Amino acid sequence: MDSDVLWNPDPAVASTSQLGAFQRFCERETGEALTSWQDFHAFSVRRFEDFWNLFLRWSGVRTSGEPSPVCTSRDVESARFFPNVRLSFTESLLSGAGVADEAAAIVVCSEGRPPRTVTRGELRSRVRRLARALTALGVGPGSRVAGLTSHDDDTIAVALAAVGIGATWSACGPELAADAAVARFSVFAPTHLVLSVQTPRADAGDEPLARARHVAARLPSLVQTLLIGPDAAAEAIAEALSNWPQACAPLAPLEQAQSDGAFEWPLFAFDHPLYALFSSGTTGPPKAIVHGAGGTLLEHLKEHRLHGDLGSTDRLYFQTSCGWMMWHWTVSALATGASIVTYDGSIAADGPDTLWRLASDTRVTALGISPSFVQYQRSTAVHPRRHDLAALRLVLSTGSILFDRDFDWLHEQLGPLPIHSISGGTDIIGCFVLGNPTLPVYRGESQCISLAMDVQAVADTDGGPDELVCANPFPSRPVAFLNDSDGTLRHEAYFAQRPGLWTHGDFVALRPRGSARVLGRADGVMKVRGIRIGPAELVGIVEALPEIEAAMAVAQDAPDEPGGARIVLLVVLREGEVLDRALTYRIKRAVRDGASADHVPSRVVTVPALPVTLNGKRSERAARDIVNGRTPANLAALRDPDLAARISEALRRE
Repeated sequence: MDSDVLWNPDPAVASTSQLGAFQRFCERETGEALTSWQDFHAFSVRRFEDFWNLFLRWSGVRTSGEPSPVCTSRDVESARFFPNVRLSFTESLLSGAGVADEAAAIVVCSEGRPPRTVTRGELRSRVRRLARALTALGVGPGSRVAGLTSHDDDTIAVALAAVGIGATWSACGPELAADAAVARFSVFAPTHLVLSVQTPRADAGDEPLARARHVAARLPSLVQTLLIGPDAAAEAIAEALSNWPQACAPLAPLEQAQSDGAFEWPLFAFDHPLYALFSSGTTGPPKAIVHGAGGTLLEHLKEHRLHGDLGSTDRLYFQTSCGWMMWHWTVSALATGASIVTYDGSIAADGPDTLWRLASDTRVTALGISPSFVQYQRSTAVHPRRHDLAALRLVLSTGSILFDRDFDWLHEQLGPLPIHSISGGTDIIGCFVLGNPTLPVYRGESQCISLAMDVQAVADTDGGPDELVCANPFPSRPVAFLNDSDGTLRHEAYFAQRPGLWTHGDFVALRPRGSARVLGRADGVMKVRGIRIGPAELVGIVEALPEIEAAMAVAQDAPDEPGGARIVLLVVLREGEVLDRALTYRIKRAVRDGASADHVPSRVVTVPALPVTLNGKRSERAARDIVNGRTPANLAALRDPDLAARISEALRRE
């Protein structure tokens, strides 16, 4: 067996997967011989209109209207999918492929409180009542509902109710500073603000009353603030804000006053605005990206059912906050019949094995984590196998690069499980590369390219790594950017660089066997001595050294050096380590031997931590600004804005 193969699918299980079932369905409907994954993926790209039409039929989503045309053109920028189709995003999630009322829908976990289970019937009933309550408050098509909310069932229920009656939803988690929330919501211009009144998160920002005062007072579009969470806390905040010029009230009494009778969910156009998501801020101020109901639903159903094989026997937990696209991705798993686990709290609340205890206690079958979490776990003495993880069948990871050593650690700790390294982003509310229940897992690689996406690796004109592009339209492209009436911002973000292609901004290596290795963000590229260098390879080498906790490489302006730039390596050392001359030499020698002389950093600097965005993504943009003596352009998007000053001080010292 190939030494890089960490897992092989059981042929019997692979043949009974939903991917296999849909593949056979397409064979019957088209008459094409689709006997292998390669055949099927090629068909899905070559005949992507037929693929999406067949998938819509096979998925069982209730729609009205004529499904033809599937796509208005083959132009990747302007094409629209299913312009005559109407559907209900909320109904599709609540129906859960026909799962019974007594089945679990959400297992709600919170730091310091015991888990509780919300059944399908309870969720359906609650969302109906909330939809009626919001309608009575004037929420409907054209409304914008913002959430400063925790990752729990309250947030899921009110979000599904809001979008179910035609409003657009946008949220920020409790870890977001009030000013950063204002910066986002000022662009979104919400009519209603939903505020969680209680959160146990150790990294929470301002307490709820102060956040409510600060944020709501700075949103002139706001009509009403609605409070969710424990009744007493909600009532106390509402009383404290009773003299406001805008209304503020607990949502629970309004919900409880509504009937629980049958509710006919209205159907909306395929491109009806569903979510407004904000980019991570890796490359600058966050962009406000609007995604449509139909594109989001179909893309998530495809990824969950075909690539992840999620169904009614599964329970999904993804380490996320409700401001990150993975929250939306997780909530969509309800449409497959699966149950989901929410957790509001610190992942180290009960020690470094908190997450593994959570997975064990709630019988998680599909666990979603981040590479930064794996790196944190590798630095501790945690042994996940000490917990009962017998239910676990799948591990997913996204947010940044999952390096080879991270695959190895997961494989060593969890045994022979598939590891799905998935990558895409907020921009497409989904993935370009991801997992596959019928293919082997290779160390450091995503198993395959997403179905019906013509993903290609295009050579960089300056000789750098290949960039990921998509050459055909797909349903989950953004329908718009906010404050972009003529589409200029959307065009510049994805289509201006290479006309006729979606340019995503990731470096990628596509393997002949169909797998992919994401190499980092193109915006983090360094050009040193006239040579373009992607930071991922250099960082991977450095982080493999036992003394190094984390590292980041950025270019620093150096007018006196050839090419006008040099590489600065920021390192976070493990406890007890010191960056002396011997360690600096070993770092540089490892980079030279593992990459090239061009990759060797000119400076190695110890820093207290690396800058990360509120979504948990490392921000090369912020680090590059700091190293070059500038205030980071995305300062409001950073989890710890004060870190910039501490890194600057470290640069001055060393």
